[in-house]
Amino acid sequence: MNHDPANVPRSNPKLKVLFEDNHCLAVLKPAGLLTMGDRTGDVSLVDLAREYLRRKYDKPGNVFVGVVHRLDRPVSGVLLLARTSKAAARLSEQFRKHTVRKVYHCVAEGRPPKSTGELVDWLVKDEARNLTRIVPGAEEGKLSRLTYRCLKSVGPLSLLEIELLTGRSHQIRVQLSSRGWPICGDAKYGSKTKLDGWLALHAAALTFEHPTQHEPITVTAPHPTEWKRFGL
Repeated sequence: MNHDPANVPRSNPKLKVLFEDNHCLAVLKPAGLLTMGDRTGDVSLVDLAREYLRRKYDKPGNVFVGVVHRLDRPVSGVLLLARTSKAAARLSEQFRKHTVRKVYHCVAEGRPPKSTGELVDWLVKDEARNLTRIVPGAEEGKLSRLTYRCLKSVGPLSLLEIELLTGRSHQIRVQLSSRGWPICGDAKYGSKTKLDGWLALHAAALTFEHPTQHEPITVTAPHPTEWKRFGL
């Protein structure tokens, strides 16, 4: 069930626009907000984006907002939406072909033994439990790759920069956890740090080819203010 955007209560988070033109709308998704509506009926970022466009451009009826990728509910950062069906198709194709550069920052428990590295695993999603796990090989799972760079470590915590080379469900979360570096707040994958409904995982930058101008666009988002507690 989706809320009618016209009925979105004003107490919801204000939409922060990072990039906008006639074809694309990149926004900052707060942790805890759904990307799209689900069975909970909670207001989603798509609801807020649709209402923002309806009000700004005085559009009657249903406003088109194309979802070309998603962020998990407890994750924050750059989320790219399409304003036209042509843009939605072209941007979705870029995500399918893994040509979009996706850079994440996270605060992890533990310290990687090397300051940089690449993690390669085969992952399978357990839909019933909403859990992703590592399996022995391609017969069971999908190839999943990321690179990491340790930006800073303080005490038991590390600030990592992740470049996601594939886009599997919960990929960063399960690959880091399997090495003993769970993301702070991610109890599902072994974190001992208790946070209030959010993870220390943030989509920091997204680079894509503009769907009509065919030039690279990079959109960035600062860390949430809540991250100050980590001292990183």
